[in-house]
Amino acid sequence: MSFQALKLIDPLLRTLESLGYDKPTPVQQQAIPAVLAGRDLLAAAQTGTGKTAGFALPLLQRLTMEGGKAAPQSVRCLVLAPTRELAEQVYESFRRYGGNLPLRSSVAYGGVAIDPQLAKLRKGLDVLVATPGRLLDLHRQGAVNFGELQTLVLDEADRMLDLGFAQDLDALFAVLPAERQTLLFSATFSDAIRAMAGKLLSNPVSVQASPVNAAARTVRQMVYTTDKKTKPALFLHLLRTKRWGQALVFVKTRKGADQLVSQLQAEGISADAIHGDKPQPARLRALERFKAREVQLLVATDVAARGLDIQALPLVVNFDLPTVAEDYVHRIGRTGRAGAEGEAVSLVCADEVELLRAIETLTRQVLKRDEVPGFEADHRVPSTGTPAAGAKPSQAARRASAARPGRPMAPQGLPKGAVIVAGGKGAKAAAKAAAKNVAKAMARGGRSPGGRSGKR
Repeated sequence: MSFQALKLIDPLLRTLESLGYDKPTPVQQQAIPAVLAGRDLLAAAQTGTGKTAGFALPLLQRLTMEGGKAAPQSVRCLVLAPTRELAEQVYESFRRYGGNLPLRSSVAYGGVAIDPQLAKLRKGLDVLVATPGRLLDLHRQGAVNFGELQTLVLDEADRMLDLGFAQDLDALFAVLPAERQTLLFSATFSDAIRAMAGKLLSNPVSVQASPVNAAARTVRQMVYTTDKKTKPALFLHLLRTKRWGQALVFVKTRKGADQLVSQLQAEGISADAIHGDKPQPARLRALERFKAREVQLLVATDVAARGLDIQALPLVVNFDLPTVAEDYVHRIGRTGRAGAEGEAVSLVCADEVELLRAIETLTRQVLKRDEVPGFEADHRVPSTGTPAAGAKPSQAARRASAARPGRPMAPQGLPKGAVIVAGGKGAKAAAKAAAKNVAKAMARGGRSPGGRSGKR
């Protein structure tokens, strides 16, 4: 199928041709006709499936064909996104796809000056992409009204609930017009998401772009089992012996991200961090440096990394397993995108076995395990067996899957400041060095150079 067959207008087709888009992805084939027809949409689509173009292209076409323009302080199409990074990314997509169209679009999120956002809204906007918190602030200040709103898009709705935006969303839904088109996109469908869809959507078209709660088939997944005290040394050993190139590395906490970056930089490895404690300009600089291949490793927390659009990313490393099983799917979805192959490596110690069990139950697969001589686990991480279709997780696994971010189910293990390089001195020497570094870290009280807490 071609984009022409989806009945897109010539300005959009010219833009797609200039961008090198030759044919629509499965989610675009299903979503574009439904959105053009004005239908509500409930879509299960992971990042990397082309979902943004799946709603941006038809919405731009509808706004253009319907004509007119937004009144001052009004918006015609509203897109809600869970994080600043995703909001910026979606806005850039609308701006790029609508380059040949006479439409105004903008983006609004916290952590940056509000005055430029107010100035854009005064003129009225055809498309506004925003995070829930900042949008609610703007509405309460009387800077934006929704009397002309035609379409609401909830992008990564599951993540908005994970981040605690439920109350903000309820407040926003209460002031939106009842007569509107609503598009809901989510990588996973929890009971809360299904309840939200039931309240917001009217006779929606359902789009299933990938198996429910499944990781991309193009991602090779591997678990390296190890012990708490040797996990940091194992990471750097693998980094060198496997000759890893660029990688997105996930940790649990903001403090852990900063400490890991400091240790990597001390060993001559280019690395930067992206997390909620960093100012928005610094987060954007870190991301741009990584995209420009000026940085080899980008160390991130789940909150900051959700929705990152990084082309041709070959590797994702789970230095820490996520405390919410669904986040594993989101993490490894950074690689293996748009049909390309990717690799996801997880470093797992015995204390994380219930987190691993929850992940394998959710994704209905047993992840391949391996060990590196000299870095073996003191207590072997067991296989969970092949999860049967419809199998229910254990009580502990359910607790691990349901745990909220920032409330880990298992001990953190080795202090993040104790990262060691295995180098060429051998695994035993690395383990001894790791133990020595642990003692130093514990003597310091486990405090980071900046004295930050272990928040995300």
